[in-house]
Amino acid sequence: MKILAISDVPSKALWDYGTREHLEGIDLILSCGDLPQKYLEYLTNFTAAPILYVHGNHDCSYRQHEPGGCICVDDEVYVWKGLRIMGLGGSIKYNMRPDSYQYTEKEMSGRVRKLRRKAHKAGGIDLLLTHSPAAGLNDNTDHAHKGFECFNALLDEFEPQWFVHGHVHLNYDAKLPRVCTRGKTMVINATERYVFEIPDPAPAAPPRHFWEKWLEP
Repeated sequence: MKILAISDVPSKALWDYGTREHLEGIDLILSCGDLPQKYLEYLTNFTAAPILYVHGNHDCSYRQHEPGGCICVDDEVYVWKGLRIMGLGGSIKYNMRPDSYQYTEKEMSGRVRKLRRKAHKAGGIDLLLTHSPAAGLNDNTDHAHKGFECFNALLDEFEPQWFVHGHVHLNYDAKLPRVCTRGKTMVINATERYVFEIPDPAPAAPPRHFWEKWLEP
């Protein structure tokens, strides 16, 4: 399965020319936020791959008009072809703008708690999709680009294979890696665009009723 991760900066290669060619072979598109609605809607014209997205802190206009033809997975555990994706958009709260997607650490922790039950019901998560990074993991020193501590707890608890985020542009710091690891998790900064491949997820086993064990030979 080939995945295109995008975030923060529209890619000229996708926006201005060669869009269809650059999207050829892509099975899934993940948007980490802070991208114009028109950009995401434009991409839907050149691919049959679903576009799943979370909100960035600058996506205030999404409140009036969500990107057409795309699927919001914010505050959801969304399963696509067996791939279990937890979506948590927004950034740390750094100003008092009421219509932006900004959260205190306590508020983001509350959102995480609400998703834990869904994640356990799904049998875990394979991919954590966020706008912001985790605290101390590819975040920055200024308050607006500080990561969330509760994301580290999620990585420790569920050990997803992939953590895809945006928010911290790679040109902010020459030492920022595009890809790194934390424990069992591959961490990807999706700024502009990044393509990666994963194994096709195994189909989820249907849930068993408690009495079925008595029918086993």
